[in-house]
Amino acid sequence: MIKLVDENGRIIYENIIKQYSWIVKKNQKCILSPDSDGLLCGLLMSAVFDWKIVGFYDGKVMSILKNEKIDDCIFLDMEIFREYVKSLGQHMLLWNKKEIPANWTNFKDCISPNNIRNYDGKNNFSKKYPLGTIHLLLGIVGNFQKIEIKKDAICPLLYVDGTFKNLFNYPENCLSWLDFLCAENEENPLKMVFFNDHYTTSSLMIALKDFFEKLKEINNNKKGGDKITISDRNGKPTNFEKKDSGFYLVEEPKQTVIKFLEHLSELTGWKFDKTKWHFDNFEILKFTKGEIVPNNKNFKELIVKNPLSWTMTATTRIEYTVEAPDKLPR
Repeated sequence: MIKLVDENGRIIYENIIKQYSWIVKKNQKCILSPDSDGLLCGLLMSAVFDWKIVGFYDGKVMSILKNEKIDDCIFLDMEIFREYVKSLGQHMLLWNKKEIPANWTNFKDCISPNNIRNYDGKNNFSKKYPLGTIHLLLGIVGNFQKIEIKKDAICPLLYVDGTFKNLFNYPENCLSWLDFLCAENEENPLKMVFFNDHYTTSSLMIALKDFFEKLKEINNNKKGGDKITISDRNGKPTNFEKKDSGFYLVEEPKQTVIKFLEHLSELTGWKFDKTKWHFDNFEILKFTKGEIVPNNKNFKELIVKNPLSWTMTATTRIEYTVEAPDKLPR
């Protein structure tokens, strides 16, 4: 088995790329989480490797371009518990590393930082990954080819997934993970994000304030300009309309996310090519959400249900998704 962590506890990017070579291949198809982290991941991969965005998944609803097969897609910013699916995410997944499920190999093609460090919810929840998926992805891609981080890109890259909050709330854990990601290495694009000399604390606060104001402007002075809402609280699809034989993202949220992506493109320098982003002619898949209090017994029972995905949002809660009523297209 390929060693993914060195003797100093740091990620070995070359071996990550060797084991998961699909992460740096050109012309792949991907399905994103529909929030700022997923959208940034899609923007990076479409700009660098000509990936095409063919769908979105929020844990309740999945939109996927008609006639696409899951086996041909890569999921970014979520982990999919299927051995035939490629995915990359950053959530805490395992409950107890002393009782690893027999079918844990379902994650054999999943890049998960907590799994790589052998962290579990029972023993290591306070040490779980505190950054965005985009940061892990930047570290991997930046080891394969040079990625320039503009000064203007720092703010959105610190905003994503509340990273700027975690840096100040959990500095010890964040520094541990930045060391794991080799973020201080000169060739690593994360150095420019986390170890730059551009911002004082006050100037970063002002830059973030300006970024927040721009998000509100993009979304007509309302919150939510940094994501696509594809399901409601009850898990029903929302913001889609039926046209011909497929479903299309309705015009207002579509234009909002395009404006957001254009703004991110301007800040990062990662080209936003509309032809690589699909917002229409979708098949809509509806799944069933559930919740458990994690312990050894409940986690075993959860795995028996063969969940599609899950996230441990606290030591007292795992939110999971099962393939019902709809199934993944293969």
